Amino acid sequence: MPYQNITASLSPADIQEIKAALQTIQRKLPFLITLSPEERRKLVKMGDKSLAFVNNSVSAAKSNPEILPASFDVDELVRDYQLATTLAEVLTSMHQLAEQVDDTLMAVSSEAMTSSLTVYDYVKTAAKKTPGLKTVAEQLGERFKAIRSKSTKVTSGS
Repeated sequence: MPYQNITASLSPADIQEIKAALQTIQRKLPFLITLSPEERRKLVKMGDKSLAFVNNSVSAAKSNPEILPASFDVDELVRDYQLATTLAEVLTSMHQLAEQVDDTLMAVSSEAMTSSLTVYDYVKTAAKKTPGLKTVAEQLGERFKAIRSKSTKVTSGS
């Protein structure tokens, strides 16, 4: 469906429910960790291409435990693999939701900015004839001062 103007709102109760749902997700995943960039770099990665390899190694380990040293924990391998595939599925859903929230935020922010630019244009025009609007126009114009001074420096420096 093509993008159309968004007309929606979230009540304070809705926001609280959303935050509570996110907290519930965090409580359901008490084992989540945070890795440093260095730790992430050092880890062996399992991408989509490696999934079949890991799946086959789990099958081989379960079918042939006698070839592995006694210290090798096949059950831990199985748990790790199962959790990895489950978390990948959860992450996919979370990425989809995050992408939709991000796209909606971008669109509705654009709508607000576009409307605000229209208001600013009308205020600038009306400020020439309407008492009291000059201050409002100057206040709204503050947003563009840095942009104008940068473009002036670039133009005058050329």
